[in-house]
Amino acid sequence: METDEPPSPPARPAPPQIRRLDESVINRIAAGEVIQRPVSAVKELIENSLDAHSTSITVVVKDGGLKLIQISDDGHGIRHQDLPILCERHTTSKLSAFEDLQSIRSMGFRGEALASMTYVAHVTVTTITSGQLHGYRAQYKDGAMEGEARACAAVKGTQVVVENLFYNMSARRKTLEKSGDDYAKIVDLMSRFAVHHVKVSFVCRKHGVARADVQSIATSCRLDAIRSVYGVNVAKNLMRIEASGDGSCAFEMEGFVSNSNYSTKKITVVLFINDRLVECGALKRAIEIVYAATLPKASKPFVYMSIVLPPEDVDVNVHPTKREVCLLNQEGIVDRIQSVIESKLRNSDVARTFRDQRVAAYSPSGLRNDYDDGGGSGSWTQPLSASKSSQKVHPSKLVRIDASDPAGRMHAYIQHKPSDGGATTLTAVRSAVLLRRNPKETADLTSVQELVTEVDGSCHSELFDLVRQCTYIGMADDVFALVQHETRLFLANVVNLSKELMYQQTIRRFAHFNGIQLSEPAPVAELIKLALQEEDLSSENDDLKEKITETSTELLKQNAEMLDEYFCVHIDEDGNLSRLPVVLDQYTPDMDRLPEFILTLANDIEWENEKDCFQTISAAIGNFYALHPPLLPNPSADDGLKFYQKDKHTTTSTNVASSSKDKESSSKDKEEDSTMEDGIDQELLSVAENAWAQREWSIQHVLFPAMRLFLKPPKPMATNGTFIQVASLNKLYKVFERC
Repeated sequence: METDEPPSPPARPAPPQIRRLDESVINRIAAGEVIQRPVSAVKELIENSLDAHSTSITVVVKDGGLKLIQISDDGHGIRHQDLPILCERHTTSKLSAFEDLQSIRSMGFRGEALASMTYVAHVTVTTITSGQLHGYRAQYKDGAMEGEARACAAVKGTQVVVENLFYNMSARRKTLEKSGDDYAKIVDLMSRFAVHHVKVSFVCRKHGVARADVQSIATSCRLDAIRSVYGVNVAKNLMRIEASGDGSCAFEMEGFVSNSNYSTKKITVVLFINDRLVECGALKRAIEIVYAATLPKASKPFVYMSIVLPPEDVDVNVHPTKREVCLLNQEGIVDRIQSVIESKLRNSDVARTFRDQRVAAYSPSGLRNDYDDGGGSGSWTQPLSASKSSQKVHPSKLVRIDASDPAGRMHAYIQHKPSDGGATTLTAVRSAVLLRRNPKETADLTSVQELVTEVDGSCHSELFDLVRQCTYIGMADDVFALVQHETRLFLANVVNLSKELMYQQTIRRFAHFNGIQLSEPAPVAELIKLALQEEDLSSENDDLKEKITETSTELLKQNAEMLDEYFCVHIDEDGNLSRLPVVLDQYTPDMDRLPEFILTLANDIEWENEKDCFQTISAAIGNFYALHPPLLPNPSADDGLKFYQKDKHTTTSTNVASSSKDKESSSKDKEEDSTMEDGIDQELLSVAENAWAQREWSIQHVLFPAMRLFLKPPKPMATNGTFIQVASLNKLYKVFERC
C-alpha cells in the first residue's frame, strides 16, 4: 500500500548580510534629504548670506534652478585658509559643541548645506574678505575642493554658483523638470525674506532677463516692504498686531494681519521665529479658524508674524531643512496669538467696505470715457445695446489687467484732454502718478516712454549684432578694448559704451531702482566744493565758489523728492547724500567721481521741462557710472611708476644747522630707503593696482555681459570712433597661406 508523503517545505534563503554603505552613498542620501529641490538650495544659501551680515543679495536662476543658481552678496566673505574645508560635511563657524544648540541664534549651524550641494551639483565659490587686494575662486565636488583656490578679481562678499543640480540623480531631475513650478517657489521664498529682513535689499530674476521678479530696497518700514513685494491691495488692508507672554510662556510677537475687506482664495502666512523662516501647522490652523467666522468661505487671509522667544525654548534641530521647529510652550503661544487676532478682527469688523461699479455714458468708441480707479474693482464697461453689435477685440488691444502681461495697454483707451497751454510741472506729474493704483506703472510716463522709444528707434542694426555676438579679448590701452566679431577684430571704446549702457539702463529702470546705501551720509555742499576746486577758479573767487555752493545745494534740496522717487538719489533735509541707485547689479561706480556728478546735477539739469529733465539726469547718471579710467595713473603703463616714486627731497634733513653726525646718519637712512623698492610708495601703488584690476574685471565680467543683454547702440556710434576695425582674420589667413 502506497502512502502519499507531504511535500517538504522549500528551503529558506539565508539572511542577507548587513554591509556598511560606502561613504559616497551615505553622503548622497543625506544630500537628497537636505537639498530636496532647487528652492531648498536657494534657502540655504540666502541664510548663509544673511549670517554673513549682507545688505544686498542677488539671486539669478536658470531653468528653475536646475541649470544655474547664482547667489551674490556683499557680506564679510570667507577666509582663504577656510576654503579647503568649506564644503566638507559638518564644518561650520556657528557652533563648536552640542550645548551650543540650546542658544543658537544663526540660521545655519549644521554644516550640511554646501556639502550636500557638492554631492548633487557643481559648486563654485568666489569670495573676498575685507582688506584683501584680490579674491579667491574655488570649485568643489563631493565635499572636497578640486585643486587649489585661484586668485581672481572679486567684489565685496561671496558669490556661490550651483550648476547642473541633481545631474547624478536622474529620477529626481526628470521629476523636477516636469513640475515647472520651482522658479515660482523661489520667487515666493525671496518675497518672504524681503518682507522680514527690511534692511537687506533682495533681487531675484531669471538668467538672461533684465526685469527682476523680486526687487526690494532696504527700508525701515515693514509696511513699505510688504507693499513693494505683495502689492498695494495687500498693504492697504493690513492691521498691526502685537502679543506677548511672560513666565513659562515668554514670547514677543509683532506683525500684520489682513482685515475684513481683504479677500483672496489662498492663505498666505509669512512666519519668522527668531528671524528664522519656518512653518507652524498649529498656528496656521488656529488663524484659519478665526478668519472662517469673519470672511466668506472662499476667502483666505494674509498674515505676517515675527515671533521672538528665548533661544533655549526653541528646538531648531528637528528637520533636515530647518523648515520646522519645536516650541517649548507651543500650545500656550498659539492660544495667546489666536485671542489677539480674534479681538483685533472683532473690533475692526464694525465697518465693511464694498466696491460699487459706476456705469458711464456711451461714448462713440463704444467704451466708457473714464475709469473707476478708487478701489480696484471698477472696469471698462460697454452699454448693453452696443455690446450686441460690437466686434471681437484683438488680444493685442485688450486692457492689461496684470503688470506682467505684455499684451494690451490702457493708454490706447484713454482720451487725452487737449492741453490748456500751460506747462505741466514735475510736481503735478508726480501727484498724478502717486494716485495710480499700481505703483509699478510709475514708469509709464509719456516722457519716459518717448525716451525709451528714441533709444529703440536710434538703434544701429549692424552694431546691435556686433555687440550681441562679440567676444572680449582684452584691454588694448586705458580706453579701448579689443573684441572679435566673426572674423574681424575691433577696438571698442569702453568709456563711450559704458556711458550709453548706463544711460539706457537708467531710462529703463526709471522709478524701479535698488539703492546703494552710503556707509556715511556725504554733505552735498562739501561735494560741490571739492568739484569746484578742480575748476579754473582762482583764490580771489572764494565768494563766487561759496555762492555757487549755496545755490546748488538749495536747488538739489528743492528737487530731492523727485530725485529720490524716480532715480533713488536720496538727499535729506540737511543736504546730505545717503543713497545712490543700482544701475547694474553687482556694480558700484567710482566714488572718486561723486563730486563731479553732484555738481552736474546742480548745474546741467533742465528742471523746467519734464522730458529734458529726465533725459539730462539720466545722462548725468550714465556719465557717473561709466567705466572711466581711475584717477590714479596706470602703474603698468609706460612711465606709470614715476607717479608713485617718493619725493627724494622729503627724505633729506630740513635742519641746516644739524651736526655732521646727523647728516651722516640721514644719508645712510636715505641710501637704505633707496634700496627698498626703489623709493616707490607701495601703499599708493597697491591702491592704484587694485583700482585698475577692479576696472578691468568689471569691463570683462559686468560691462560686456550687460551689453550683450541690454545695450542698443545708437547710430552715431558707427561714425564717432566707438568701434574701430583693426584687422580681418580672413586677410591674415591669406597672408599665412602665402607664407
